[in-house]
Amino acid sequence: MKRLVSAELNVDVTEPTTLEFQIAVAPHPGATVVESLSFMLNGNAVIPHEVSGAHGTRIHTFDSAPGNLSVHYSATIDGRSDAASVTEYDKTMYLRPSRYAEADRLYGFAAAEFGQYLDAATLLEKISYWVGYRLNYVPGSSDPIDGAVDTLLAGRGVCRDYAHLVVALLRAVKVPARLVAVYAPGCVPMDFHTVAEALVDGQWRVVDATGLAPRQSMVRIATGRDAADIAFLDNHNGAINLNRVAVTAATDADLPIDSVHELVSIT
Repeated sequence: MKRLVSAELNVDVTEPTTLEFQIAVAPHPGATVVESLSFMLNGNAVIPHEVSGAHGTRIHTFDSAPGNLSVHYSATIDGRSDAASVTEYDKTMYLRPSRYAEADRLYGFAAAEFGQYLDAATLLEKISYWVGYRLNYVPGSSDPIDGAVDTLLAGRGVCRDYAHLVVALLRAVKVPARLVAVYAPGCVPMDFHTVAEALVDGQWRVVDATGLAPRQSMVRIATGRDAADIAFLDNHNGAINLNRVAVTAATDADLPIDSVHELVSIT
């Protein structure tokens, strides 16, 4: 399968600042990736510094003067990459509560709802189905600072809210879980998409309780504890206005049929 992805952003920088972008795909060992990335501030090219983050996350950062910034990224991913590695550190790090996935506040609730299930694969399926059934997908219904508990109480949210709740519930029942930003062919509405990954029998398996796109064609961008680690744009010290975000993701073949009952990895 060949996957073609792109992102265009337009930002007004109103005060000098440091910007960080996480929009480039992570390394895909075993696949062929051809990509281009450009930043134009007031019509002049800006050369970013690339920082290598956890799990292949690529951060492009630079100091920006005031003005209008245009960002263009595109990539073609030909073939499948190797499965994501698993370290001993992963097994402990992704059991811990985090800012937006407050697993420690859900221990009792998760035990009551899912305590009868013992193996990770079953827990993965049950929690994915439960979150997808209990939440309503409502664009604009949540705040950027909402965490898993806020989403559970509200009963609605967008993809990052679904993923935070999935991650928090999985961690609460002792299944290591993390958040992943992806390009998702077939996603409606098309945008940067957020899903969860859970450690099942020594492999990272992707969970998308929204059901908005087939997991088999997703392309990894950034991976971390929660949304604080995988944001497509961070602004430090200054002020910006995000005017436009346009994301595309497609394949050169028919999209696969997905099922919550299948174990799928991002490759």
